[in-house]
Amino acid sequence: MDNSICQAYEDEIQSLEEEVKLLTEMYEDCQQESTFFSDEEVLLSIKSFQREFQGEPKGHEFKSDLKAELESLETDLSFLMKFTGIQFTSHSKKTVEKKRNRTVQKHRLSGNCHSFSFQLEFQVLEMKNKESVSVVTTNLNIIMAAGEDSDVSKFVSSTEEQGSLLTFFRSLSSCTEWYEHRRCTFLHFK
Repeated sequence: MDNSICQAYEDEIQSLEEEVKLLTEMYEDCQQESTFFSDEEVLLSIKSFQREFQGEPKGHEFKSDLKAELESLETDLSFLMKFTGIQFTSHSKKTVEKKRNRTVQKHRLSGNCHSFSFQLEFQVLEMKNKESVSVVTTNLNIIMAAGEDSDVSKFVSSTEEQGSLLTFFRSLSSCTEWYEHRRCTFLHFK
């Protein structure tokens, strides 16, 4: 057989092996997410749901209420996206560790803010005590297409050091908005 044909088959085999590996990981993630809640928690949730909606009307009225609530949430989300300039394009979540009183989840989030695209990777550590739940964000990694702007690079570095998602989103909107204003001003004078 010709070497080019053999190479094509080997490339195809490698591609299929990678696809099988990816699908296996996705399957394991789904299995892990489905076992995220214990049987007791599922039963308690079902009983709570039944108590809450036992007297609720059935059929079209209930569906129309849900539709109205969904439309309201979509309107609120649209307003927030216009107000902040932040639009999320994808989100994935993977449970890394699940113990009785400790859960670690890895999140990937990507989106745009004005002309900047960003991608966040972080872990959320959730610790449960008898009385309270504490949640901590760790391992924050920010990837932004900032070009060669040193101010944006400094902003990203300091936010990663602080590990604060709130600081990132609060600052991202104003930082990118003013960056756009400066860019337009400089274009005007060129």
